[in-house]
Parts: sequence; C-alpha cells; structure tokens
Amino acid sequence: MGGRAVIVAGFGFRSAATQASLASALARAGGVRPDWVATVADKAGAAVFRAFAAGLGCPAVGVDAARLAEQVTLTHSAASLAARGTGSVAEAAALSAAGQGARLIGPRVVSDDGCATCALAQGEGP
Repeated sequence: MGGRAVIVAGFGFRSAATQASLASALARAGGVRPDWVATVADKAGAAVFRAFAAGLGCPAVGVDAARLAEQVTLTHSAASLAARGTGSVAEAAALSAAGQGARLIGPRVVSDDGCATCALAQGEGP
C-alpha cells in the first residue's frame, strides 16, 4: 500500500462488559488511540462495543470466525480455543483487521474487571 501503518485494537469481551471494561483493557494495552477497533463478527454489533468505538471516533470491525482461526496468536487460552477456535480473540481480531503485514505490538491484556481483553496490532490495513 505504501501508506501510513494502521493500528487496530482487537477486543474479546464478555456479555457483562461495559465501556469502562473496554477502556480499561485498551489503557492496559498501551493506551494508544487506534485507527479501528475489532472483535469477532457476532459481537461487533453489541451496543457496548459500538458505543465504545464511537467514543473513540473510529470504525468498529467484525472479523468472521474463519479469519480468526487463521491467525497465529501469542496467547493460547484453552477457553478461547474451545469457544472461538483461536488462542486469543483479541489478538486474532487485531491481526485480521490490521491487514497485510500485520504484527502484534504485544500480547493481549485483561481489563481491571476481567470482562474484556485487548491486543494491539499494526499493519497496512485492509
């Protein structure tokens, strides 16, 4: 692409997660303002996720399960693997949405309340 690299914040979150949960996870991941936020497709429409993305002023991206499963993650959660086919939803979503040449900036982190995880990835975009 030759353009500016993009940063994507990937999230995994429980149904009990709040915007504060997502904000806590992002802050613990480094607090960088991402270009996009991403999660598994069936949760991308959740009101809390949409409101969080709107508050950041960036688009929310849903990643389908097959693309999540293709990603190599640093974290290997047995629960995530059983439920979603990936070691980390947050890491896999960030990598998938960051596009060509994507790399994780670090492993996923957990929010203060334990309801959300976040990982940052950098790439060339879709």
